[in-house]
Amino acid sequence: MAPKSSPIISSREWQQNRRPTPFALMGVVFIVLSGILQVFSSTTAAEENLNSRPGKIIYVKAESEGNGKSWEKAFGNLQEALQVAKKNDQIWVAEGEYKPTYDGNREISFLLVEAVALFGGFAGTETSLEERDAAAYPTILSGNIGTPLDDDNSHTVVFAENITALTLVDGFTIRGGRSDGIATKAHKNSCGAAWFNLNASPTIRNCRFENNSAREGGAIYNLAGKNGNSSPYISHCVFVGNQADLDGGCLFNNGDEGTCKPRIENCKFENNMATYGSGIMNRARYGMTLVQVRECEFYKNKALEKGSVIYNHRDKTGICTTKVQDCVFNGNYTTEGPEMNPNYGGNPDIVGNE
Repeated sequence: MAPKSSPIISSREWQQNRRPTPFALMGVVFIVLSGILQVFSSTTAAEENLNSRPGKIIYVKAESEGNGKSWEKAFGNLQEALQVAKKNDQIWVAEGEYKPTYDGNREISFLLVEAVALFGGFAGTETSLEERDAAAYPTILSGNIGTPLDDDNSHTVVFAENITALTLVDGFTIRGGRSDGIATKAHKNSCGAAWFNLNASPTIRNCRFENNSAREGGAIYNLAGKNGNSSPYISHCVFVGNQADLDGGCLFNNGDEGTCKPRIENCKFENNMATYGSGIMNRARYGMTLVQVRECEFYKNKALEKGSVIYNHRDKTGICTTKVQDCVFNGNYTTEGPEMNPNYGGNPDIVGNE
């Protein structure tokens, strides 16, 4: 069940009947389909819009010095592209390594733009998304902005705030973030070394998160603050070699005083480490953290205390649950208790509160 590489989600094709449909029947069908569309509009509409963007394409290619209007005149720096990008634009990024800054400032991140799609994995000659090959042409977002050592790396490589699922990142390797600051509350200098979502719900596809470390949320930290929403869709991604000093070796989902409802599908978690929840840590204080994990693989993750795969924790009046479906677990280690805490037996859909 290796995560698949799918550059663009295909739209559903509908076949027409060979015989004309009576008007009465058409009315019934319309009513039924309208109800279905209302139920699934939160995902279907977003995915449809991801596939049909009227905006322009902005090109980025390492060591280029252009204006971003073509591969031949590409920007050499991803930050330049993000600064000029507007709603519905696409940013195509060729193979190579890109850093949030080159002046050593650990607080600078790649700041995502609402309804802008970033695609990596290009050789730098393609004319369509279907031509790209992320495996052959790795596009790396790196936090290694200083010396070869990692103690001066970016605190957070990618940062998103108040954006929706129309914001897409697809086909990148994100590595080398180090959130080693000490903050009293969730903050990007101590949480989410690769990626920090603050009341943000982007779409993350076909990405690899490797060798990131943080106090909490080694790779991704999703924070829903007061009345906020942080519900990203994460699919066909790989998380390997990430770690948290405290909780959430890969992902930390925090419905603090808002709603945190991430969907995690067809992802692989391998050799990640944390004290609690080396794969996924879920927490809710006054808010809600409702997590869906579907068709994922968890291998050789290590929790120094509990939850080598998933750990749920709630405070105050918070609601914290995880729905797990069709996942594979092998070789995960925890000092105390089962892979998923609280108790996990048989093949239940729900992992409850701790």
